[in-house]
Amino acid sequence: MTTNGAYWNGPKATHRRVMLKAAGYTDKDIKKKPHIGVANSFMEGSPGSAHLRQITEAVKQGIWAAGGIPVEFGIPATCGNVANGAEELKYEQVGRDIVCMSVEFVSKVHHFDGIVMVASCDNIIAGTYLAAARLDIPAMVVTGGSMQPGNYCGKQVVEAELDVAVLAGEDEAILSDMEEHVCPSFGACPSMGTANTMQMLGEVMNLVLPGTGTIPASDNMRIRKSREAGSFAVELVKSGRKPSDLITRETLMNAIMFDMAVAGSTNAVLHILAIGYELGIKVTMEDFEKYAKEIPCITGVIPSGPYTVVDFHYAGGVKAVMKMIEDKLFTDVPTMTGGTWKDILNNVKVESSDIIRSLDEPLFNEPGLQVLRGNLSPNGAIVRPTGVPEEMKYFKGEAKVYSNDFESLAAIEKGEIVPGDVIVIRYEGCKGSPGMKEMMLTTDALVGYGLHKSVGLVTDARFSGFNYGAIVGHVSPEAYDGGTIALVENGDIIIVDTIKGEVTLDVSDEELAIRRENWVCPPLKEQKGALALFAKNCRPAEEGGAMQPW
Repeated sequence: MTTNGAYWNGPKATHRRVMLKAAGYTDKDIKKKPHIGVANSFMEGSPGSAHLRQITEAVKQGIWAAGGIPVEFGIPATCGNVANGAEELKYEQVGRDIVCMSVEFVSKVHHFDGIVMVASCDNIIAGTYLAAARLDIPAMVVTGGSMQPGNYCGKQVVEAELDVAVLAGEDEAILSDMEEHVCPSFGACPSMGTANTMQMLGEVMNLVLPGTGTIPASDNMRIRKSREAGSFAVELVKSGRKPSDLITRETLMNAIMFDMAVAGSTNAVLHILAIGYELGIKVTMEDFEKYAKEIPCITGVIPSGPYTVVDFHYAGGVKAVMKMIEDKLFTDVPTMTGGTWKDILNNVKVESSDIIRSLDEPLFNEPGLQVLRGNLSPNGAIVRPTGVPEEMKYFKGEAKVYSNDFESLAAIEKGEIVPGDVIVIRYEGCKGSPGMKEMMLTTDALVGYGLHKSVGLVTDARFSGFNYGAIVGHVSPEAYDGGTIALVENGDIIIVDTIKGEVTLDVSDEELAIRRENWVCPPLKEQKGALALFAKNCRPAEEGGAMQPW
């Protein structure tokens, strides 16, 4: 029976019931069965979301079969790659809050007993996790799965390679031909980008059914498991288990350790921090620093290795990685299916391979993520060490300062960036952008021009999970808040040590004090709309960068 009986039963609920009856629900459905919201992020303009109608229908079938009533509604969805190369890419992080608020709005009005959210990509799926934490009703997410890799001229290709080819000046006819082969199926692009990182972390954080997060979109098991997920959602409501019961501090520590092991997208740092904040769980950059010292990268998924997320799934997926790092995890924490992670992992058998290694023989002797600190970023910055060329683990060079991705790209194309330089892109953080834009043009250009092994990049912005190179993001305090990055001048020496975790501006404190005295905070780039609201209400990057001003 619905847990919101008074809301739907009795004379005072007549006006509510009649609306659902007019929509096709029966009196018994409305009064007696659990109401399960089904938030569908279907959108025709992206392979990561264009197939979600079928998945959502399977979820709804499962809910009906288990004795609940599904109430489907739509939530916003975009594809980050569509906005790549445009100023509108800054909307992506803001989209996380918009998705969260959209789910919150509908769920609160309709008094759902539980919620199932169907999502695949980037900040959309992160927004559904944030919504689960905010609503704190029985909640789960069904993912759209991974895309199959493409095949071009007999070689496996993924979408990120097309982006690099464009900026490397590849012939237009070849680019056009590549377009036909790079993305051959529905699903999230099969690299360790933000989409797949978050689909994986959903399992660890008890929001996605174990073993289902990375099922490829092309595998019909995804439909069967989506139907099972719908049925499970009804059981979850009956049990009363909520995100606050299932996501503990230890659960989030497991998520951090898992992210280190798979070299997940650097954006996962923002999302884990924001989810913790939403639940009132203290998670800090120090937690990421702690586990970076303990958990090396053990997976070889692009860009840290040659394998795709499809390969990862069939090698055992999330549970296989958790089994490999089991001795480090908090395995006594609860799971959404009942019992503990120890109970689940007891039944997992996995052998070390080049796709998923054991902790005893990691693919890298360094973590998948590293926090850097120093006078340039006292609150912490983020780098993915497994994507940094060996010759750039330590780099020192002269700063060349730009205010956005477009200026930096233009400098690369004009030949103004040379080996030994350190590009600085600032005023692109949470407030400065606003929206903490991904610096994809510059990062792809560095690879395309062969400069990623000799040129560094430091920014208060963020990166796509597709990106690699000596690229340091999330510098905090950001330039708009008067962080040291706002004081950098052309020709200053910047030192980055990814092994020791240091990022330093080699300028005296006295000189920086003089520059700070003369610094003037620029006006916000956006004065109205969602971006302006975000800039005025977001937390800093080291606290998750979400609209959580409380």
